[in-house]
Amino acid sequence: MISHDTLPLVDARTGTVVKKKRRLLQTYAAFALLIIAPKNTSAQEEQTTKLNEVDVIGTLDIARNQIVPSLGATKYEISDTQINTQSEGANAPFNEVLLRAPGVAQDSFGQVHVRGEHANLQYRINGVLLPEGLSGFGQELDTRFVDSISLMTGALPAQFGYQTAGVVDIRTKSGIFDPGGSASLYGGSFDTVRPSLEYGGSSGRLNYYVDANYLQNNLGIENPTSYYDAIHDRSEQYRSFGYLSYILDSTSRLSFILSSSGGWFEIPNTPGLTTKFTLNGVPSFDSSALNENQRELNDYLILAYQKSHGNFDMQLSAFVRYSGIAFVPDSAGDLVFNGVASNVNRQLYANGAELDASYHLGEHHTLRFGSIFTAQSAWVDTSTSVFPMGSNGNQSSSVPFSIIDNSQKWGFIYGIYLQDEWKIVDPLVINFGARFDGINAFANEYQVSPRVNVTYTPWAQTRLHAGYARYFTPPPLELVDNQSVQKFNNTTNASAVTQSSPVLSERAHYFDAGVTQEIVSGLQVGVDGYYKMATNQLDEGQFGTALIFSPFNYESGQIYGVEATATFKIAGFSSYGNFAFSRAMGKNIVSGQFLFAQDELDYIASNWVFLDHDQRYTASAGASYAFDDGTTFFSDIIVGSGLRSGFANTQELPAHYSWNIGFAHDVQLKKVGVLTARIDLINLTDQVYQLRNGTGIGVGAPQYGQRRSFFATLTFSPKEARSHD
Repeated sequence: MISHDTLPLVDARTGTVVKKKRRLLQTYAAFALLIIAPKNTSAQEEQTTKLNEVDVIGTLDIARNQIVPSLGATKYEISDTQINTQSEGANAPFNEVLLRAPGVAQDSFGQVHVRGEHANLQYRINGVLLPEGLSGFGQELDTRFVDSISLMTGALPAQFGYQTAGVVDIRTKSGIFDPGGSASLYGGSFDTVRPSLEYGGSSGRLNYYVDANYLQNNLGIENPTSYYDAIHDRSEQYRSFGYLSYILDSTSRLSFILSSSGGWFEIPNTPGLTTKFTLNGVPSFDSSALNENQRELNDYLILAYQKSHGNFDMQLSAFVRYSGIAFVPDSAGDLVFNGVASNVNRQLYANGAELDASYHLGEHHTLRFGSIFTAQSAWVDTSTSVFPMGSNGNQSSSVPFSIIDNSQKWGFIYGIYLQDEWKIVDPLVINFGARFDGINAFANEYQVSPRVNVTYTPWAQTRLHAGYARYFTPPPLELVDNQSVQKFNNTTNASAVTQSSPVLSERAHYFDAGVTQEIVSGLQVGVDGYYKMATNQLDEGQFGTALIFSPFNYESGQIYGVEATATFKIAGFSSYGNFAFSRAMGKNIVSGQFLFAQDELDYIASNWVFLDHDQRYTASAGASYAFDDGTTFFSDIIVGSGLRSGFANTQELPAHYSWNIGFAHDVQLKKVGVLTARIDLINLTDQVYQLRNGTGIGVGAPQYGQRRSFFATLTFSPKEARSHD
């Protein structure tokens, strides 16, 4: 819908194992005891209390939505009903849900690109900003706890800073509106097994929802070959989530959000590679027997206090986050094939606070203001085995040695904003304001960023909008490669380029305009165009053997495009379609130069080049029909014209698509509940396509899209089914 409104990681400081999962389970257990504690309340009093809770929570939810509204930015909404009628439903990885929104392009390693940007997405849960974590292969966010998703893009109003390619605002399920639980078992191709549990409810003033699941399969990372089954691609992942809300009085509440996710991934192999280096005691090595692995862990806790009184609404939140990635090489194999074997352990600790508030000044003005402060500490422990190199540029010894390159960096991000929503006349609204943002990390930078949006609604079925935003985007502290280039001189890990200018914040001017129109009842269409020109355009790439991204800057950047979208609903039929054209370009790399070859740097210095994630055309579409007997049929398709490849991204990969179909059926079990059976067929035509071919700026290896797959789900709910899982 469119609108315009259990895996250990080593602590870098102490060397001890971080046992996050145990602590989180202890926290959940404490809350569970609170939930199931007996209440001295009569049945009549309990019923009255619950009715009042529903009224209070509904009122507070409306107030929270008005604290940080879209205010003229382009907003695309995905409900839980739409999620459950897309391929794989609630079992789909979170990035797959976003791919069904306009202007979202698919990439390898679970990445998505919105409007020609690499990452640069901001995630919010129930209106609270989720600080950035280390990006890996696993999907930290679990689709199962989502009640609805809003993707906001374009010229964002002043309350949204830093990551500005898009704002993914997630509204979680709530126990008071969706009481009860379900148990689900999902499995199929690639030895996939995923059991899941979720439960929600309320007790007195307490409203709660918890979700936990475990996933194992043989497709943790995209296959580097065109074969159906990847070699050495086992993955085990877990996710748990909890949301608790306590009503303090009729105008305020306290909310907790807790989450833990982790994963262990085998790095898939490409058979038939030729060794390039000689290792003492290893006469030969089969590349299909490599044993590289990566471990990931992400935890966060959010505490939020909301108050709504008269014309004043506010939400104050505090957050704590831990994120870690550990890459473990195949020491012998990596040395003979790459001349380098790097054991990389990255960790990020982040905490901070955020305030968002609004005040209604009569019927024509609404002031919104707020602030944010985040402190981050990034730790990088790297132990790299290399061979010595002679003056002639050849390997001079078959005996490797290790180089330790550890670093630690603190970073502070802060910002304030003020804006006014001015309703000049009934159909015309202007929202104008500004942000002041600063960062103190690898550089001390700041910027004042004006914002203005205009919306005009000449008729109830028509809405036009236009906006301008000045953006300030700091580089991700946890990903900046701060290695000492000189340490690797005269080794097989030496850089041909030794220059390493610091990564700086991106500064951009962004323009956006569009219109939405309801053609007939149930049919809505929209068109939106955008243009961005940037200084120090940020981008990211995967350099070296460790599958961890590193950011860098282009001196100048240009991104522009247009999106068209449509939704249609009538009776049991629902459908959507999106099409986007985009161009993303950069010129002259001005930071992290040591990551590149000299000939590539020279070419990019004097030529505009396409960014590696540039995709000219992107499209998605889907349809579903729900019958009265509890049966639903659905189908969707994802289409892309191909990402960039070749020297300096001068080439383009072939176009590709994935067509998916499925159905679900509810079986009512008298006095017991509902059993839902679901079937999903992914890539029905078994198209073999490449997301990456191993060439291009910051592209390390080939990755192929998922081949034809079959999955089945059984879900038991001890109540009437609300949606298909």
